[in-house]
Amino acid sequence: MAALRLNILTCVFALTLAGVAVSQTSAAGNTLTIKTQQQSRVLSLDALKAMPHTTVRFHNVHTSADENYSGVPLIELLASIGVPHGKELHGKPLADYVVATGSDGYKAVLALAEVDPEFHPGEVIVADAMDGRPLDAKNGPFKLVVSEDKRPARSVHNLVSIEVKQAE
Repeated sequence: MAALRLNILTCVFALTLAGVAVSQTSAAGNTLTIKTQQQSRVLSLDALKAMPHTTVRFHNVHTSADENYSGVPLIELLASIGVPHGKELHGKPLADYVVATGSDGYKAVLALAEVDPEFHPGEVIVADAMDGRPLDAKNGPFKLVVSEDKRPARSVHNLVSIEVKQAE
């Protein structure tokens, strides 16, 4: 009888741990980490949705369709953690670059100047919606969208982190 009780308790404990792991994984899927060498910020999906949005039209060559993404300009998110932009972006920071990483490990790189509208005409946003609807599980909850690219190779779906690095 004692062995049966021990087995039941062990199973309950294991199931509880599995439930905790699942809830931590799903909670982590709704956050985006933005960091530099000096600072970092974890942004929730709700926090991103509360920020001022812009809409970017993007032609997806894979689907041959125009897509309208809504999100926050990446430069605004980077500025919130002290990354230089606008008139402050000159000299050594012009060699900085951004690494965007998806949950599958896919990475894309952009020069910091490409993200700043005072340097580059394209728009780079962290999107949370496409065509007026939240991003689906295949693409979201966050997606990096780069409007001036001829191919969507630097658009990162299931975006989990953005890191600003310095070229050596």
